[in-house]
Amino acid sequence: MKSRDKKLLIGGVIIALIIAVLAPFLASQNPDGLESTAEKVKVPETEPAIKSPMLDYTIPGLGKTGEVLALIIGTIVVLIIAYGVSAALKTEK
Repeated sequence: MKSRDKKLLIGGVIIALIIAVLAPFLASQNPDGLESTAEKVKVPETEPAIKSPMLDYTIPGLGKTGEVLALIIGTIVVLIIAYGVSAALKTEK
């Protein structure tokens, strides 16, 4: 990997992690459009088809710390998956 590419990658990862740390403190506490509409028309809540490991983007019992950790873990997992896919699809020059 070229030095310039490595610096760009590291910078992107740092920016993604900074956003993950700040997001819980900047996000609105109000429900999103879909949730608020469901509440207004009184749609009953049902069990999800698949259980999420970090439901509502948090680790239960940790408050804001759980939200930050969930976002950091999620960001790292997505970056690893993206790197794996790009490595698998990379063509030899």
